[in-house]
Amino acid sequence: MENTEKQKKRIVLTGGGTAGHVTPNIALMPELRRRGYRIFYIGSYNGMEKEMVEKTGTRYLGIATGKFRRYLDLKNLSDPFRVLKGLSEAKKYLRKIRPDVVFSKGGYVSVPVVLAAKKLKIPVVIHESDMTPGLANKLCIPSAEKVCCNFPETVAYLPEGKAVLTGSPIRLELFDGDRLRGLSFCGLSADRPVVLIIGGSLGSVAVNTAIRSILPELLKEFQVIHLCGRGNLDPELDGTPGYVQYEFISEELPDLMAAADLMVSRAGANTICEILALKKPNILIPLPAGASRGDQIDNAESFEKQGFSYLMREEDITDEKLLAAIKEVYGEREKYRSVMEAAGQSDAIDIIADLLDECSGNNAE
Repeated sequence: MENTEKQKKRIVLTGGGTAGHVTPNIALMPELRRRGYRIFYIGSYNGMEKEMVEKTGTRYLGIATGKFRRYLDLKNLSDPFRVLKGLSEAKKYLRKIRPDVVFSKGGYVSVPVVLAAKKLKIPVVIHESDMTPGLANKLCIPSAEKVCCNFPETVAYLPEGKAVLTGSPIRLELFDGDRLRGLSFCGLSADRPVVLIIGGSLGSVAVNTAIRSILPELLKEFQVIHLCGRGNLDPELDGTPGYVQYEFISEELPDLMAAADLMVSRAGANTICEILALKKPNILIPLPAGASRGDQIDNAESFEKQGFSYLMREEDITDEKLLAAIKEVYGEREKYRSVMEAAGQSDAIDIIADLLDECSGNNAE
Protein backbone atom coordinates (compact mmCIF):
# COMPACT_ATOMS: atom_id res chain seq x y z
CA MET A 1 0.00 0.00 0.00
CA GLU A 2 1.34 3.44 -0.91
CA ASN A 3 2.13 5.99 1.77
CA THR A 4 -0.69 8.25 0.59
CA GLU A 5 -3.12 5.36 1.11
CA LYS A 6 -1.72 4.71 4.59
CA GLN A 7 -2.41 8.30 5.58
CA LYS A 8 -6.03 8.16 4.53
CA LYS A 9 -8.83 7.44 6.92
CA ARG A 10 -10.64 4.25 6.07
CA ILE A 11 -14.36 3.68 6.19
CA VAL A 12 -16.46 0.58 5.65
CA LEU A 13 -19.95 1.10 4.29
CA THR A 14 -22.53 -1.66 4.57
CA GLY A 15 -26.17 -2.21 3.73
CA GLY A 16 -28.14 -4.16 1.17
CA GLY A 17 -31.16 -6.18 0.22
CA THR A 18 -33.02 -3.32 -1.48
CA ALA A 19 -31.93 -0.25 -3.44
CA GLY A 20 -33.01 1.91 -0.48
CA HIS A 21 -30.25 0.35 1.59
CA VAL A 22 -27.61 1.10 -1.04
CA THR A 23 -28.30 4.38 -2.86
CA PRO A 24 -27.81 6.59 0.26
CA ASN A 25 -24.40 4.98 0.76
CA ILE A 26 -23.54 5.71 -2.86
CA ALA A 27 -24.74 9.30 -2.39
CA LEU A 28 -22.23 9.72 0.46
CA MET A 29 -19.23 8.42 -1.47
CA PRO A 30 -18.15 11.60 -3.32
CA GLU A 31 -18.11 13.67 -0.13
CA LEU A 32 -16.29 10.93 1.81
CA ARG A 33 -13.63 10.76 -0.90
CA ARG A 34 -13.35 14.54 -0.88
CA ARG A 35 -12.67 14.35 2.86
CA GLY A 36 -9.86 11.87 2.31
CA TYR A 37 -11.52 8.55 3.15
CA ARG A 38 -10.57 5.32 1.47
CA ILE A 39 -13.89 3.49 1.07
CA PHE A 40 -14.63 -0.23 1.32
CA TYR A 41 -18.07 -1.83 1.03
CA ILE A 42 -19.19 -5.05 2.70
CA GLY A 43 -22.35 -6.64 1.32
CA SER A 44 -23.75 -10.05 0.48
CA TYR A 45 -21.99 -12.32 -2.01
CA ASN A 46 -24.28 -11.58 -4.94
CA GLY A 47 -26.93 -9.18 -3.67
CA MET A 48 -28.23 -6.27 -5.76
CA GLU A 49 -25.83 -4.03 -3.86
CA LYS A 50 -22.79 -5.74 -5.44
CA GLU A 51 -23.40 -4.49 -8.97
CA MET A 52 -24.51 -1.04 -7.80
CA VAL A 53 -21.42 -0.51 -5.66
CA GLU A 54 -18.90 -1.94 -8.10
CA LYS A 55 -20.10 0.56 -10.73
CA THR A 56 -18.75 3.32 -8.46
CA GLY A 57 -15.25 1.83 -8.48
CA THR A 58 -15.45 1.03 -4.76
CA ARG A 59 -13.77 -2.09 -3.37
CA TYR A 60 -16.54 -4.61 -2.66
CA LEU A 61 -16.26 -7.52 -0.22
CA GLY A 62 -18.93 -10.20 0.07
CA ILE A 63 -20.02 -12.14 3.15
CA ALA A 64 -22.58 -14.82 3.95
CA THR A 65 -25.95 -13.46 5.05
CA GLY A 66 -29.09 -14.79 6.67
CA LYS A 67 -32.47 -13.13 6.62
CA PHE A 68 -34.28 -12.27 9.85
CA ARG A 69 -37.87 -13.46 9.44
CA ARG A 70 -40.86 -12.89 11.67
CA TYR A 71 -42.69 -15.86 10.15
CA LEU A 72 -42.22 -19.63 10.11
CA ASP A 73 -39.83 -20.81 7.43
CA LEU A 74 -37.43 -23.74 7.22
CA LYS A 75 -34.65 -21.28 6.38
CA ASN A 76 -34.98 -19.95 9.94
CA LEU A 77 -33.12 -23.12 10.96
CA SER A 78 -30.17 -22.65 8.61
CA ASP A 79 -29.86 -18.87 8.40
CA PRO A 80 -28.44 -18.39 11.94
CA PHE A 81 -25.43 -20.43 10.82
CA ARG A 82 -25.07 -18.19 7.75
CA VAL A 83 -25.14 -15.15 10.02
CA LEU A 84 -22.38 -16.69 12.17
CA LYS A 85 -20.35 -17.36 9.04
CA GLY A 86 -20.93 -13.77 7.92
CA LEU A 87 -19.84 -12.52 11.34
CA SER A 88 -16.58 -14.46 11.03
CA GLU A 89 -15.98 -13.15 7.50
CA ALA A 90 -16.79 -9.57 8.54
CA LYS A 91 -14.29 -9.79 11.43
CA LYS A 92 -11.63 -11.03 9.02
CA TYR A 93 -12.22 -8.15 6.62
CA LEU A 94 -12.37 -5.52 9.36
CA ARG A 95 -9.13 -6.75 10.91
CA LYS A 96 -7.46 -6.48 7.51
CA ILE A 97 -8.92 -3.08 6.58
CA ARG A 98 -8.63 -1.54 10.07
CA PRO A 99 -11.31 1.09 9.35
CA ASP A 100 -11.62 4.22 11.46
CA VAL A 101 -15.41 3.98 11.33
CA VAL A 102 -18.24 1.83 9.93
CA PHE A 103 -21.40 3.33 8.41
CA SER A 104 -24.43 1.04 8.15
CA LYS A 105 -27.49 1.76 6.04
CA GLY A 106 -29.38 -1.30 7.29
CA GLY A 107 -30.71 -4.49 5.81
CA TYR A 108 -29.88 -7.96 7.05
CA VAL A 109 -26.37 -7.93 5.53
CA SER A 110 -25.39 -5.11 7.90
CA VAL A 111 -25.95 -7.07 11.12
CA PRO A 112 -22.79 -9.24 11.09
CA VAL A 113 -20.71 -6.23 9.99
CA VAL A 114 -21.96 -4.01 12.82
CA LEU A 115 -21.60 -6.77 15.44
CA ALA A 116 -18.08 -7.53 14.23
CA ALA A 117 -17.15 -3.84 14.42
CA LYS A 118 -18.45 -3.67 18.00
CA LYS A 119 -16.31 -6.65 19.02
CA LEU A 120 -13.27 -5.03 17.41
CA LYS A 121 -14.05 -1.66 19.10
CA ILE A 122 -14.55 0.12 15.77
CA PRO A 123 -17.06 3.01 16.03
CA VAL A 124 -20.32 2.52 14.15
CA VAL A 125 -22.82 5.06 12.79
CA ILE A 126 -26.21 3.76 11.62
CA HIS A 127 -28.81 5.36 9.39
CA GLU A 128 -32.48 4.41 9.88
CA SER A 129 -34.56 5.48 6.89
CA ASP A 130 -38.02 4.52 8.09
CA MET A 131 -40.03 6.12 10.84
CA THR A 132 -39.64 3.09 13.09
CA PRO A 133 -36.48 0.94 13.11
CA GLY A 134 -36.56 -2.35 11.23
CA LEU A 135 -35.48 -5.62 12.82
CA ALA A 136 -31.92 -5.50 11.45
CA ASN A 137 -31.34 -2.01 12.80
CA LYS A 138 -32.95 -2.91 16.13
CA LEU A 139 -30.27 -5.57 16.50
CA CYS A 140 -27.55 -3.10 15.52
CA ILE A 141 -28.55 0.04 17.46
CA PRO A 142 -27.01 -1.08 20.79
CA SER A 143 -23.63 -1.31 19.00
CA ALA A 144 -23.84 2.15 17.43
CA GLU A 145 -22.45 5.44 18.68
CA LYS A 146 -24.95 7.49 16.65
CA VAL A 147 -28.18 6.69 14.79
CA CYS A 148 -29.17 9.02 11.96
CA CYS A 149 -32.84 9.28 11.02
CA ASN A 150 -35.20 10.91 8.50
CA PHE A 151 -38.33 11.57 10.55
CA PRO A 152 -38.77 13.71 13.68
CA GLU A 153 -40.99 10.96 15.10
CA THR A 154 -38.14 8.42 14.92
CA VAL A 155 -36.18 10.12 17.71
CA ALA A 156 -38.68 8.78 20.27
CA TYR A 157 -37.86 5.19 19.22
CA LEU A 158 -34.10 5.57 19.69
CA PRO A 159 -31.87 5.57 22.79
CA GLU A 160 -31.39 8.98 24.34
CA GLY A 161 -28.23 10.69 23.14
CA LYS A 162 -27.82 8.52 20.04
CA ALA A 163 -30.42 9.97 17.67
CA VAL A 164 -29.47 12.61 15.12
CA LEU A 165 -32.10 13.99 12.73
CA THR A 166 -30.14 14.17 9.48
CA GLY A 167 -32.51 13.40 6.63
CA SER A 168 -31.44 11.01 3.90
CA PRO A 169 -28.38 11.42 1.65
CA ILE A 170 -29.65 12.30 -1.83
CA ARG A 171 -27.66 11.52 -4.96
CA LEU A 172 -26.46 14.84 -6.32
CA GLU A 173 -27.14 13.77 -9.91
CA LEU A 174 -30.89 13.81 -9.15
CA PHE A 175 -30.67 17.61 -9.00
CA ASP A 176 -29.09 17.73 -12.47
CA GLY A 177 -32.16 16.35 -14.24
CA ASP A 178 -33.39 18.21 -17.33
CA ARG A 179 -37.11 18.32 -18.15
CA LEU A 180 -36.73 18.67 -21.91
CA ARG A 181 -34.13 15.92 -22.01
CA GLY A 182 -36.51 13.65 -20.10
CA LEU A 183 -39.42 14.42 -22.40
CA SER A 184 -37.23 13.80 -25.44
CA PHE A 185 -36.04 10.46 -24.05
CA CYS A 186 -39.67 9.37 -23.58
CA GLY A 187 -40.94 10.87 -26.80
CA LEU A 188 -43.46 13.05 -24.94
CA SER A 189 -44.73 16.57 -25.54
CA ALA A 190 -43.77 19.67 -23.56
CA ASP A 191 -47.28 21.14 -23.72
CA ARG A 192 -49.12 18.59 -21.53
CA PRO A 193 -48.47 17.67 -17.85
CA VAL A 194 -46.66 14.45 -17.00
CA VAL A 195 -47.47 11.90 -14.29
CA LEU A 196 -44.54 9.68 -13.29
CA ILE A 197 -45.49 6.33 -11.73
CA ILE A 198 -42.89 4.53 -9.60
CA GLY A 199 -43.99 1.14 -8.31
CA GLY A 200 -40.76 0.24 -6.49
CA SER A 201 -37.75 -1.81 -7.65
CA LEU A 202 -39.88 -4.97 -7.95
CA GLY A 203 -42.93 -3.18 -9.27
CA SER A 204 -46.39 -3.21 -7.75
CA VAL A 205 -49.19 -5.28 -9.21
CA ALA A 206 -51.83 -3.17 -7.45
CA VAL A 207 -50.41 0.19 -8.58
CA ASN A 208 -49.69 -1.03 -12.12
CA THR A 209 -53.19 -2.47 -12.49
CA ALA A 210 -54.87 0.65 -11.12
CA ILE A 211 -52.93 3.02 -13.39
CA ARG A 212 -53.58 0.93 -16.50
CA SER A 213 -57.26 0.67 -15.61
CA ILE A 214 -57.69 4.47 -15.65
CA LEU A 215 -55.25 5.07 -18.51
CA PRO A 216 -57.88 6.00 -21.17
CA GLU A 217 -59.31 8.72 -18.90
CA LEU A 218 -55.91 9.78 -17.55
CA LEU A 219 -54.47 10.31 -21.03
CA LYS A 220 -57.22 12.80 -21.87
CA GLU A 221 -55.44 15.32 -19.63
CA PHE A 222 -52.01 13.91 -18.78
CA GLN A 223 -49.06 12.07 -20.25
CA VAL A 224 -47.76 9.07 -18.28
CA ILE A 225 -44.27 7.69 -17.63
CA HIS A 226 -44.71 4.30 -15.97
CA LEU A 227 -41.83 2.54 -14.19
CA CYS A 228 -43.58 -0.77 -13.65
CA GLY A 229 -40.82 -3.12 -12.42
CA ARG A 230 -39.10 -6.11 -13.96
CA GLY A 231 -41.42 -8.47 -15.82
CA ASN A 232 -44.38 -6.10 -15.61
CA LEU A 233 -44.47 -4.54 -19.08
CA ASP A 234 -47.77 -4.75 -20.95
CA PRO A 235 -46.99 -5.28 -24.67
CA GLU A 236 -50.55 -4.37 -25.63
CA LEU A 237 -49.91 -0.80 -24.42
CA ASP A 238 -46.77 -0.28 -26.51
CA GLY A 239 -47.24 2.64 -28.86
CA THR A 240 -50.12 4.18 -26.88
CA PRO A 241 -49.89 7.96 -27.53
CA GLY A 242 -48.83 9.81 -24.39
CA TYR A 243 -47.88 6.64 -22.49
CA VAL A 244 -44.45 5.06 -22.08
CA GLN A 245 -43.52 2.13 -19.84
CA TYR A 246 -40.16 0.88 -18.60
CA GLU A 247 -39.22 -1.98 -16.31
CA PHE A 248 -36.42 0.01 -14.73
CA ILE A 249 -34.58 3.27 -15.39
CA SER A 250 -31.16 4.17 -14.01
CA GLU A 251 -29.06 6.87 -15.69
CA GLU A 252 -32.06 8.71 -17.14
CA LEU A 253 -34.07 8.81 -13.88
CA PRO A 254 -33.04 12.39 -12.95
CA ASP A 255 -34.36 13.60 -16.32
CA LEU A 256 -37.62 11.66 -15.94
CA MET A 257 -38.15 13.09 -12.45
CA ALA A 258 -37.45 16.58 -13.80
CA ALA A 259 -40.07 15.99 -16.49
CA ALA A 260 -42.72 14.95 -13.96
CA ASP A 261 -45.36 17.43 -12.81
CA LEU A 262 -46.75 14.88 -10.36
CA MET A 263 -45.56 11.52 -9.04
CA VAL A 264 -47.43 8.42 -7.86
CA SER A 265 -45.18 6.20 -5.78
CA ARG A 266 -44.80 3.57 -3.12
CA ALA A 267 -43.62 5.01 0.20
CA GLY A 268 -40.15 3.55 0.64
CA ALA A 269 -38.15 6.00 2.75
CA ASN A 270 -35.41 6.64 0.23
CA THR A 271 -37.83 7.31 -2.63
CA ILE A 272 -40.04 9.71 -0.70
CA CYS A 273 -37.01 11.63 0.59
CA GLU A 274 -35.93 12.07 -3.04
CA ILE A 275 -39.44 13.25 -3.94
CA LEU A 276 -39.31 15.76 -1.07
CA ALA A 277 -35.85 17.00 -2.04
CA LEU A 278 -37.07 17.62 -5.60
CA LYS A 279 -40.30 19.26 -4.34
CA LYS A 280 -42.53 17.04 -6.49
CA PRO A 281 -46.30 17.00 -5.76
CA ASN A 282 -47.07 13.37 -5.09
CA ILE A 283 -49.51 10.62 -4.20
CA LEU A 284 -48.13 7.89 -1.94
CA ILE A 285 -49.59 4.38 -2.03
CA PRO A 286 -47.72 2.50 0.73
CA LEU A 287 -47.30 -1.24 0.85
CA PRO A 288 -50.15 -2.60 3.01
CA ALA A 289 -49.39 -3.99 6.45
CA GLY A 290 -49.98 -7.55 5.28
CA ALA A 291 -47.15 -7.23 2.76
CA SER A 292 -44.63 -5.55 5.07
CA ARG A 293 -44.03 -4.60 8.69
CA GLY A 294 -46.01 -1.42 8.09
CA ASP A 295 -43.03 0.90 7.69
CA GLN A 296 -44.28 2.39 4.41
CA ILE A 297 -47.62 3.22 6.02
CA ASP A 298 -45.80 5.04 8.85
CA ASN A 299 -43.63 6.91 6.34
CA ALA A 300 -46.61 7.97 4.24
CA GLU A 301 -48.66 9.05 7.26
CA SER A 302 -45.79 11.25 8.44
CA PHE A 303 -45.48 12.90 5.01
CA GLU A 304 -49.25 13.40 4.84
CA LYS A 305 -49.25 14.96 8.32
CA GLN A 306 -46.47 17.37 7.29
CA GLY A 307 -48.41 18.34 4.17
CA PHE A 308 -45.88 16.90 1.73
CA SER A 309 -48.03 14.14 0.22
CA TYR A 310 -51.50 12.86 -0.59
CA LEU A 311 -51.93 9.42 1.05
CA MET A 312 -54.00 6.74 -0.64
CA ARG A 313 -54.15 3.28 0.91
CA GLU A 314 -53.94 0.36 -1.49
CA GLU A 315 -57.11 -1.24 -0.12
CA ASP A 316 -59.04 1.98 -0.83
CA ILE A 317 -58.05 2.29 -4.49
CA THR A 318 -60.83 2.45 -7.05
CA ASP A 319 -60.61 3.84 -10.56
CA GLU A 320 -62.70 6.83 -9.60
CA LYS A 321 -60.73 7.63 -6.42
CA LEU A 322 -57.32 7.32 -8.05
CA LEU A 323 -58.27 9.48 -11.03
CA ALA A 324 -59.83 12.08 -8.71
CA ALA A 325 -56.73 12.10 -6.48
CA ILE A 326 -54.40 12.70 -9.44
CA LYS A 327 -56.54 15.59 -10.66
CA GLU A 328 -56.81 17.05 -7.14
CA VAL A 329 -53.08 16.94 -6.41
CA TYR A 330 -52.24 18.39 -9.81
CA GLY A 331 -54.74 21.17 -9.21
CA GLU A 332 -53.14 21.94 -5.85
CA ARG A 333 -49.56 21.36 -7.00
CA GLU A 334 -48.35 24.82 -6.00
CA LYS A 335 -49.64 24.31 -2.46
CA TYR A 336 -47.70 21.06 -2.13
CA ARG A 337 -44.55 22.63 -3.57
CA SER A 338 -44.73 25.60 -1.21
CA VAL A 339 -45.15 23.38 1.86
CA MET A 340 -42.15 21.28 0.85
CA GLU A 341 -40.12 24.40 0.10
CA ALA A 342 -40.99 25.94 3.48
CA ALA A 343 -39.93 22.79 5.33
CA GLY A 344 -36.31 23.38 4.36
CA GLN A 345 -34.11 20.34 3.87
CA SER A 346 -31.04 19.66 5.94
CA ASP A 347 -27.83 18.87 4.10
CA ALA A 348 -27.82 15.21 5.08
CA ILE A 349 -24.55 14.41 3.31
CA ASP A 350 -22.55 17.05 5.19
CA ILE A 351 -24.24 16.30 8.53
CA ILE A 352 -23.55 12.56 8.24
CA ALA A 353 -19.99 13.11 6.99
CA ASP A 354 -19.35 15.40 9.99
CA LEU A 355 -20.64 12.66 12.32
CA LEU A 356 -18.34 10.14 10.67
CA ASP A 357 -15.38 12.53 11.05
CA GLU A 358 -16.26 12.97 14.71
CA CYS A 359 -16.62 9.26 15.40
CA SER A 360 -13.48 8.35 13.45
CA GLY A 361 -11.37 10.73 15.50
CA ASN A 362 -10.94 13.22 12.65
CA ASN A 363 -7.38 12.03 12.15
CA ALA A 364 -7.04 12.64 8.43
CA GLU A 365 -4.61 15.18 7.06
